[in-house]
Amino acid sequence: MKKYVAEFIGTFSLVFFGCGSAVIAGITGSGPSGIGLLGIAIAFGFALVAMAYAIGGISGCHINPAVTIGFLTAGKIEIKDAIGYMVAQFLGAIVASGITYMILLGRPDFTMGEWALGANGWGEGYGGGYNMVSALIIEVVMTFLFIFVILGTTSKFGNGMMAGLAMGVTLMLIHLVAIPVTGTSVNPARSLGPAIFAGGKALSQLWLFFVAPVAGAILAALVWKFGFEKE
Repeated sequence: MKKYVAEFIGTFSLVFFGCGSAVIAGITGSGPSGIGLLGIAIAFGFALVAMAYAIGGISGCHINPAVTIGFLTAGKIEIKDAIGYMVAQFLGAIVASGITYMILLGRPDFTMGEWALGANGWGEGYGGGYNMVSALIIEVVMTFLFIFVILGTTSKFGNGMMAGLAMGVTLMLIHLVAIPVTGTSVNPARSLGPAIFAGGKALSQLWLFFVAPVAGAILAALVWKFGFEKE
């Protein structure tokens, strides 16, 4: 049970710090400039680093259903634990988005936009206006690279002491590239939380942020398992 609670807290922290930084102090922020794209990327990356060292020894710090599916594909976690992990991750993300929403309600000028609370999306009116194909490609590729780094750094070939830092830096780099395209998901739980409260287009486009990260994770796990892990 400790593993599932750890995954809940870890995913809650990732979504609360990451999406919270975007919608409370983000690109527009509460001031004239906000923390900007770089600040949001750093928030997501550092949130992962902090949780990796806090709960890594308890649950492995997946805090992402795509990571759990990648580990399941690579044969590094049992199906029972994988299901428990993903339930905890989705719940953590939803609670984090709900608390973020309650905080934002205290701002006099707050209104729920089409993609509110840091929801992921694509198309006209979102970020750079990239189309669905661009969104699909970047989410698959970025998730592939993310899972590959995680599998590598946590393997017998990697440096376990530096794994948390490597994972966080990778997530930060991913956000620097992908925020203008999709807002950066690579994590179905991170996408589900805000979309549930935002509704509208955020909810209708949610499917892509399940399909693409899962596809990227499975591909990375297969490449690692049969291309690198085998003697």
